[in-house]
Amino acid sequence: MFSVLFDNWGTLISGLGYTVWCSILALIGSCVIGTVFALMEISAHKVVRIIGRVYVEVVRNIPLLVITMFFYVVIPKYVVAIDGFTAGTIGLTIYTSAFIAETVRAGIESVPVGQMEGARSNGLTYLQAMTHIIFPQAIKIIIPPLGNQFINLIKNSSVLAFVSGFDLMYQGKLVASANLQTFDTYLAVGLLYLVITMPLSYFMRYLEKRWQTA
Repeated sequence: MFSVLFDNWGTLISGLGYTVWCSILALIGSCVIGTVFALMEISAHKVVRIIGRVYVEVVRNIPLLVITMFFYVVIPKYVVAIDGFTAGTIGLTIYTSAFIAETVRAGIESVPVGQMEGARSNGLTYLQAMTHIIFPQAIKIIIPPLGNQFINLIKNSSVLAFVSGFDLMYQGKLVASANLQTFDTYLAVGLLYLVITMPLSYFMRYLEKRWQTA
């Protein structure tokens, strides 16, 4: 395993860079989209709530690979040409946003209703109440599962290998095809994934304890 890792260090590290970059982009995008749909799910308007709920239920019940292949095959054919990395990142963003929407919604709804009522009765607008009262309390509940979603997102980024996204799994597949050392190569790939996910996992545990004692 270590000989494979050292002999193909440049190729595998390049793939690791694409994996990290894809994960960061997808995390930012999915947090924005997920938060929007979470707010839609708890909206006072019935139609808005239905749209938010339909989006979340549909997206999170479709396999990630199907969503990714849609952007890799259908969108370039009928809309605009995009490469595998872009298609994979968009697919990962859309897929993860549905799970983040549920995480954010659950965090907001865990805050007692009286907090919002008290804020509104004191003259705060809905946006001000959410920004200054609800979100600061909900964030303590949201952060731990959000960290888990980021870890899952990094692992799910391996879907880019199916669309020539140049990620770690894709590069590992190329190395395995060249050296015919499949077992050792994928052990090396797994080790590099652990290099990212394990420190992040321990950091999220540390952060969760800090939030609980704060």
